[in-house]
Amino acid sequence: MTLKPLSPRDAQGLMSQGAILVDIRSANEHAREHIAGAQHLPIDALRPGSLPVNAAVIFLCRSGNRTHANAHRLNACVAGDAYLIEGGLNAWRKAGLPVEADTSQPMELQRQVQIAAGILILLGIMLGLTVSAWFFLISGFVGAGLVFAGLSGFCGLARLLMKMPWNQRALR
Repeated sequence: MTLKPLSPRDAQGLMSQGAILVDIRSANEHAREHIAGAQHLPIDALRPGSLPVNAAVIFLCRSGNRTHANAHRLNACVAGDAYLIEGGLNAWRKAGLPVEADTSQPMELQRQVQIAAGILILLGIMLGLTVSAWFFLISGFVGAGLVFAGLSGFCGLARLLMKMPWNQRALR
């Protein structure tokens, strides 16, 4: 059995009939923006039997990609009908359906890493061209760090950013 795709409007209708909406995104993503009434269960916390047996369950992520990629694992957590919202929260918002947003919360950690890495690489190039060729090492170091993060699953920059004061609000 696989997750059945639903449009945001169809998901809303199913929710009005008692289906449970489960947001599988990370804590900082959920804190910044979510659908009212959605249960927040990050994908890492989902286990077989962790969801009600008698209700249909609809899974949601930001774009639908994470839900599609983990469909088999998510389906194993549900005894009954399981669905996913095609296009995720982005499609829900685009359909004009309500979301609760708190823009005072930090942006997603992955985006913070992308911004910080991009700034460091550009800084290394600019300083390497204008001050000293040694500054190109900054760009090389960041690039090597990104490759290491992709291969190992450990991102030192993400760990550093998680400790920043603006990211502590989402974790409380």
